[in-house]
Amino acid sequence: MTVLETAPTKPAAKKAASLGLDVPLLLSVGALLLFGLMMVYSSTFDWSYRAFGNPADVFLRQLLWAGVGLTGLVVAARMDYHRWRILALPLMGVTVALLLWVLLFGATRFNAQRAVFNGSVQPSELAKFAIIIYLSVWLASKGEKIRTVGYGLIPFGVIVGFLFGLIILQPDLSAGITIVVIASLLFFVAGADWKQILLAVIVGTLTVAILVQLPISAAETGRQRLSEYIVGLQDIRAASWHVQQAAVAFVQGGWFGRGLGQSHQKFIALPTPHTDSIFAIIGEELGLFGCAIVIGLFGVLIWRGYKIAAQARDALGASLAAGIVCWIAFEALVNIAVMVGAMPFAGNALPLISYGGSNLVMTLTSIGVLLNIARRAEAEPLARRSRFVGALHEEARREAKENAAFDFSRRDGRRRVSRPGRK
Repeated sequence: MTVLETAPTKPAAKKAASLGLDVPLLLSVGALLLFGLMMVYSSTFDWSYRAFGNPADVFLRQLLWAGVGLTGLVVAARMDYHRWRILALPLMGVTVALLLWVLLFGATRFNAQRAVFNGSVQPSELAKFAIIIYLSVWLASKGEKIRTVGYGLIPFGVIVGFLFGLIILQPDLSAGITIVVIASLLFFVAGADWKQILLAVIVGTLTVAILVQLPISAAETGRQRLSEYIVGLQDIRAASWHVQQAAVAFVQGGWFGRGLGQSHQKFIALPTPHTDSIFAIIGEELGLFGCAIVIGLFGVLIWRGYKIAAQARDALGASLAAGIVCWIAFEALVNIAVMVGAMPFAGNALPLISYGGSNLVMTLTSIGVLLNIARRAEAEPLARRSRFVGALHEEARREAKENAAFDFSRRDGRRRVSRPGRK
């Protein structure tokens, strides 16, 4: 028997290889989700009691959406990501239909018409996921053709511009900019020519400059936020009320915070403490230490995501993984940067932490796609190793058979093999 046949197999390694799970990614996502549920309850129990008579009402809604999102994660993780080639066009069709529906019949909140089904679903969150799926499939199918303007930049601009326009009409400036940024990064990752990228940047800059001057709601909001940001860089006391109160929350939190549930700003001053401002509540209740933990968990998630993108089996897997990670990283960066006054105000949610069913479900589902890409990438080299080891085993067995064919007796002039007791 050969060494290869007798070498022991570690059960844990064999189980991990068969499941193909990215443990660091799962742990970081699970920790962020639990952390988010804890902070949603902490930031809403007073408002929930006053509005609905139950301090846990809003928390239970978020818990329900988390269950829906985890179901989406499991389904997406088990479904071969190549099936998104078939689902990309129907998904984009549903997204466009919902965006048109929300413009005609959507619920109006905070001077914006962004949600359907009594304000419980925001199609713009689905649009972020859909643009990643659709563009990844489209770019992977084009291959080297995207380097030409006719096959690359022009169709790309039409697709992204149409979706951007529907979202800006709501208006939802933050979601529109997020989609443009994600799409641009996907275009770059797919190997677009640098001349096209430069041209896209110029056209995009001119388009934004023109939009800012138009008498529309999104443009007025953008101009106001930009002017408040510039003034706030010179004097924090002249910044927007939101940024001022977030700064107060961080200062009061100090290194280790007031304690979980002990925030003052969420009761009296800080707007939307459970959504856009939840990172400021983390800073006040858990201090700089709690903020560092959250940033570290996002760092692990982003690191594993880019690792999966780099090890993907094909262009589709690499594009999907890169797009998903860019989406999560960009939204987390914007939310945190806005709260510390490093960027103009934007309404991006903090992924996996902020209250909001649409964002949570779409984020968890995208994590499922990421897990499937990692699983497929792990299965391919494992299959190759198995074929290689099988070939070695076959060669060892053949050599043993050839050796056994010799007759160790007197018929070939050899002495008999010694038996026990013989010299």
